[in-house]
Amino acid sequence: MSCRKPMFKKENPVKVKRSRAVLPSSPEAKQTQKRLNEKRGEEEAMIHILKYEVTHFGVVQQVIWVGVYSFAQCKNGLTISQAPLFWKTVLPAILLEILLWLLPSHCLSTQGSDITALAMAGAGGGGNDVQWCFSQVKGAIDDDVAEADIISTVEFNHSGELLATGDKGGRVVIFQQETENKSQPQCRSEYNVYSTFQSHEPEFDYLKSLEIEEKINKIRWLPQKNAAQFLLSTNDKTIKLWKISERDKRPEGYNLKEEDGRYRDTSTITSLRVPVFRPMDLMVEASPRRVFANAHTYHINSISVNSDNETYLSADDLRINLWHLEITDRSFNIVDIKPANMEDLTEVITAAEFHPHQCNTFVYSSSKGTIRLCDMRASALCDKHSKLFEEPEDPSNRSFFSEIISSISDVKFSHNGRYMMTRDYLSVKVWDVNMENRPVETYQVHEYLRSKLCSLYENDCIFDKFECCWNGNDSVVMTGSYNNFFRMLDRNQRRDVTLEASRESCKPRQVLKPRRVCAGGKRKKDEISVDSLDFNKKILHTAWHPQENIIAVATTNNLYIFQEKVN
Repeated sequence: MSCRKPMFKKENPVKVKRSRAVLPSSPEAKQTQKRLNEKRGEEEAMIHILKYEVTHFGVVQQVIWVGVYSFAQCKNGLTISQAPLFWKTVLPAILLEILLWLLPSHCLSTQGSDITALAMAGAGGGGNDVQWCFSQVKGAIDDDVAEADIISTVEFNHSGELLATGDKGGRVVIFQQETENKSQPQCRSEYNVYSTFQSHEPEFDYLKSLEIEEKINKIRWLPQKNAAQFLLSTNDKTIKLWKISERDKRPEGYNLKEEDGRYRDTSTITSLRVPVFRPMDLMVEASPRRVFANAHTYHINSISVNSDNETYLSADDLRINLWHLEITDRSFNIVDIKPANMEDLTEVITAAEFHPHQCNTFVYSSSKGTIRLCDMRASALCDKHSKLFEEPEDPSNRSFFSEIISSISDVKFSHNGRYMMTRDYLSVKVWDVNMENRPVETYQVHEYLRSKLCSLYENDCIFDKFECCWNGNDSVVMTGSYNNFFRMLDRNQRRDVTLEASRESCKPRQVLKPRRVCAGGKRKKDEISVDSLDFNKKILHTAWHPQENIIAVATTNNLYIFQEKVN
């Protein structure tokens, strides 16, 4: 074995007990020095590997892994106290593990979380605690909510200046962020209605005798290239590209038209006029530029714009199609999991998304809890995935509901493209795109509902599709729950918090207080019993401003906006 180049600052050489004296220039001395250099290089390499892998594996695995290496050192003639790697890694790891075992269970986890989590008043980017305060709420207060008014999707544009919502009535409402008041920096900017338009209408497929709902399933913004904004909206069958533009001037003085649009009598025209623009009240126009239809047999559940800004994908239950933004009459089928015999169908596609930087890469999730990463450079039809992300099932947790609650309802790439986040019924998982065998982080969202799965199955709540989102720097993830609760999970500080979106508890600039759910035993004063949760109040759709600590959560027909408290 050759001597390796040290990766870190050299430590003191390992002391080896010699049985007899050797001359510095003798062959025995050179051989001994060579062995010492090899041990030192191996030790430094092992420390380097340990520092890298400890971010992906648990402490127990590292104790075992490094312990085996220390035992090998002992077999080579060193006692355990003489092995430098033991004092640097194994002993501190053992002490840390003992400390974790001795701490009370409620200090190690919150509501069954798999991570070490402590109560906090806020979770934000940058590693510092953020206090969240109520900013706005949009929507009617009526208890009797019309089905058409229920919000079905929420999405910020790339700058965060615009916030779009879609509802079950086929309407799209766009809110614009007002400019901050520089004279009163404590007064944060608010979002006001910018434009409202009807995106989709109810349709009827006479060939299949099938009614097509107008509900907006997804909205995706395109990067802004000029003064106008563009967005994609889709219902179950049809995707539309909308142009959102402003107009504050109108042309006047046409030669062939009157002011009301009627054509002039050419016999009365005696001179030519130069058309001019006259100022007018600001008008926001939403016009459909493209309609992409007749390509999906099943219900569309996802659309995602490619990083090349020229193509996008649309996914339904069994197929994924690739579209060009300028071509409406044809698309390319890139994934097809429909079996020859529908009786052999075992899973469906639940979500799909393009990589934020690699235009050839996309992922899609399934109802079996798997995520497949595909490379469009490999073949035209991506029937074979490049990577398969799947966590082995724990046999002890196997139940009648295992397959239902393992179905992934949402998948999102992090902004840097290194990680993926998936949401199933009970948990949020963060995956490293370079590690397929298991997630690097698992967060339990509402583990206290595991004992209620039977009743949730009876009222169909177990089939609810919760979404999730990242903050601007990928350090915090957010997702919704029942009783108008939503969860924030800080990846850096290993903390989580449960907050509530409610008109009763939301006053202007009021700081949100963490909420706790009591799963059993004696309930504390500030806790809520799991039996008193309202499953009709749920937060399925959330969005996070790409640059600021501003979040939007949808509760039935209301849109709540919260922001970081400004001192």
